[in-house]
Amino acid sequence: MAVVAPAPAVSAFLEALPKRLLIGGEWKDAASGRTFDTINPATGERLATVAEAGPEDVDAAVTAARKAYDGPWRKLRPSERARLLWRLADAVNAHEEELAQLETLDNGKPVRESKIDIRGVAEHFRYHAGWCSKLQGTTIPVSLPGTYLNYTVREPVGVVGAIVPWNFPLLIATWKLAPALACGNTVVLKPAHETPLTALRLGELAIEVGFPPGVLNVIPGLGSTAGAALAAHPGVDKVAFTGSTEVGREIIRASAGNLKRVSLELGGKSPNIVFADADLPAAVKGAFNAIFFNQGQMCSAGSRLFVARSVYEEFLNQLSEQAGKIRQGPGLDPETQMGPLISAVQLKRVQGFIDTGRREGAVLRAGGERATGDLARGFFIQPTVFADAKDDMTVVRDEIFGPVVVAMPFEELDEVIARANATAYGLAAGVWTRDLKTAHRVAAGIRAGTLWVNCYNLIDPASPWGGYKESGYGRDMGDAALHEYTEIKNVLINLG
Repeated sequence: MAVVAPAPAVSAFLEALPKRLLIGGEWKDAASGRTFDTINPATGERLATVAEAGPEDVDAAVTAARKAYDGPWRKLRPSERARLLWRLADAVNAHEEELAQLETLDNGKPVRESKIDIRGVAEHFRYHAGWCSKLQGTTIPVSLPGTYLNYTVREPVGVVGAIVPWNFPLLIATWKLAPALACGNTVVLKPAHETPLTALRLGELAIEVGFPPGVLNVIPGLGSTAGAALAAHPGVDKVAFTGSTEVGREIIRASAGNLKRVSLELGGKSPNIVFADADLPAAVKGAFNAIFFNQGQMCSAGSRLFVARSVYEEFLNQLSEQAGKIRQGPGLDPETQMGPLISAVQLKRVQGFIDTGRREGAVLRAGGERATGDLARGFFIQPTVFADAKDDMTVVRDEIFGPVVVAMPFEELDEVIARANATAYGLAAGVWTRDLKTAHRVAAGIRAGTLWVNCYNLIDPASPWGGYKESGYGRDMGDAALHEYTEIKNVLINLG
């Protein structure tokens, strides 16, 4: 296991302790004086100490965001907002190595994956910068007696509370920030308490490139305190959340006070379907990446693997062999292919699911154990493949959020579509086939927000992202995201 020292800029950022809250353009201690430690999941050691926001800090951040919304931010021309977003994108690119290393130290993922995330952050800001000057209304013919001009305009919602998870800390934050800011809203961002560092660094960059005070506020804290206060705050006009379905329900309940708008991107138990005519080497590679990328800590992870019976054993042999060869290690090691899980809590959760799978009769084909040796200090677990699972098993029904795939054979198309849909979730799905008719039939039959054909986990800023059923509602990315952060006003003028 290679020991790779972080870049000087990263070390300097970490050593500037404690990290403070960004409220109204100023860095402040928490009103309570409380702090928490963010932990390096590869070693279990403290990375940094961070101010812990509570309800009083949430209130201050919402007040600052409202002041900015009613003041300088609304007065900016669309082209000026766009330029700020472009400058922020340029700053992200300029600090790519620093941000990627911070993300890796805080989250655990291999730094090569973090670099992909950080480049995506810049591209999301650029994509939505282009929409600033294109939020158009329409003129509408009406059938009323007389002469009227009837038109619509899109206006920003107001103050947005963005609550984001720890699996793609800065990237998913940007899925909320970019469209919200492009549409003219101000934002209070609560990053996950496990991974607050890149959000705080982004706050510094936003100040450096000229965002007015209060437009972006960053308040790390616990979900049960800061997150709950933000979701319930009467000064927040809209909450954008990515996380678990359980917490999504809590946010809906908290939003009832002022009937604030809510968009939710929640859990998943995504089916990945391999037909007998598929390009098997490509499908094995796709299934491998679908579950082991980001340590399997993705709501879209291809965790339910359905393989045509005629190629089932061949496919499972290849997948299990590749899983056994994965090189695990700290994310800054360039040789690392898979990093640790985010925390001791998550490690215990994933181990519990693996133990349950064994008890319920799933056949372990690869992994299933905690990593040993030098890796035992961190939260590492082996990439795990279960075979011959049954649809009613816990590991098939419940979201594990770790590098655990459960494989099952199937016989024919209608059967596998029905089994794939037999879940409370509906975020994503994959299908591997050379037959265009099969691909279209599966795409039409699967109830999920995204369907990948002969690929998996490909996401673009222009493509909408969100789920069906208990995977949430509303959409991130693409022009669909603009509807989440704007209100439509209808204006009817009597010209008679």
